[in-house]
Amino acid sequence: MREVQSRLAATQVEYISGKVFFTTCSDLNMLKKLKSAERLFLLIKKQLPFKVSSVSKGKIFNEMQRLTNDDPESWLNAISIWKNLLELDAKKVKLSQKNTNPLKRKAGENDIIAKKLKTDQMQEIQENKECQMEKQIEEATLEQGNFTTKRDKSQEELQNDVAEAVDTHNQNDLTFRVSCRCSGAITKTFTAQYILFCNLLLFQEVGRVIGIALMKQFGWKADLRNPNLEIFIHLSDIYSVVGIPVFRVPLASRAYIKTAGLRSTIAWAMASLAEIKAGAVVLDPMCGLGTILLEAAKEWPDVYYVGADVSDSQLLGACDNLKAAGLKDKIELLKVSVIELPLPSESVDIIISDIPFGKKFKLEKDIKHIIQEMERVLRAGGTIVLLLSEDHHRRLKGCEESSVPLNSTGSRTDKPGSMECLNPEEKAAISEPASSSFAASNQECLDGMPPFGSLVPVECYRVSLGKTDALIYKYKKSHSPGQ
Repeated sequence: MREVQSRLAATQVEYISGKVFFTTCSDLNMLKKLKSAERLFLLIKKQLPFKVSSVSKGKIFNEMQRLTNDDPESWLNAISIWKNLLELDAKKVKLSQKNTNPLKRKAGENDIIAKKLKTDQMQEIQENKECQMEKQIEEATLEQGNFTTKRDKSQEELQNDVAEAVDTHNQNDLTFRVSCRCSGAITKTFTAQYILFCNLLLFQEVGRVIGIALMKQFGWKADLRNPNLEIFIHLSDIYSVVGIPVFRVPLASRAYIKTAGLRSTIAWAMASLAEIKAGAVVLDPMCGLGTILLEAAKEWPDVYYVGADVSDSQLLGACDNLKAAGLKDKIELLKVSVIELPLPSESVDIIISDIPFGKKFKLEKDIKHIIQEMERVLRAGGTIVLLLSEDHHRRLKGCEESSVPLNSTGSRTDKPGSMECLNPEEKAAISEPASSSFAASNQECLDGMPPFGSLVPVECYRVSLGKTDALIYKYKKSHSPGQ
């Protein structure tokens, strides 16, 4: 939410369960600069979820078809915007190539011609397969015929609108594929009778129903292998969303990262929470392949970055990543232990780190010592941003009652830190998300974590790592006594 507002000057920003909806006038070049988003979609429709309790499968199919039949204008408008974005991007690419070497241009044109010939050959080979697929869809269309609803425009008018939107003389020139993701009650409704491959069967079934509706409504042609257009549908207990992926390659796939470690979107989000300023000293004492430092250095270059790790293989991977990203001179790598950092007390402005977890990393018992060493090297008023597993979180909550703050010399005092809490000024500094449920969830997470010595938690976010969840915690180091 913060990034689209600051980077894209977005308006009408809304957060709903893992998705951020917004409006912007930005072009593709600006949209490509988004760092916190996994994927970006051009929104076609967003509506309340389907009511699936005590409703037959046929009625649910009918509701799904209404996603296309009830409001064809929204589809045509989205296609028009999608086309304009692509055309504008193509014009900019063409202009940027005008000053290039003519020989290079000719070689590039030859490559394009060769690729086009190859594509034509592949299309000819696939023609029979596509005919078979169309036949299957037409047969299924007859079975689904009773679900057809009234249209606002005649078929001829709609086809003319589509042809104009996609700049073709034949509406069948636009090919499409439907990708579907379902969660919650609708999944149970459709898959109760299946034991194996239930999700795959569900996705195929929903995709087929929507595909039939699109072919009947707009005359588009299905192509499962190389479509012009991909339609993404997410059906859940919270919403039904239909959109077009703006880019074929997910935004999370960074071209400058040779070997992926931590998911790049999470690494960037952690760095952005740290509020990095020019001239700061930023440390990742468990840097692994260096993803966090890479994301930070790309966005905030005028900073001194240090990465540390005890693993030779991880440091070699990090070094390769730095070379590939052109950042070898921007980030210093050290082979040291996180619990014995060769740094003076209060010498670092910001610490950002993904503390490893799982069977491969047995750090749970050392978590207290790890945080204490980070606390030692962090300056008063400095920031720590950590990615913690649920187990790390539980252990920190258990050990914080006995933690004690540091004094100005870096040694421990006998004053317990567990009684400290956020003062009103610090509470007011926490940015409040637009969604009340989102804010409530984060506040609940924050309330569950008391201060650790002089480290006061100020922000908390739950994130998904695929098969497991984790927590991003942001701490501020309170001023040492006497300061």
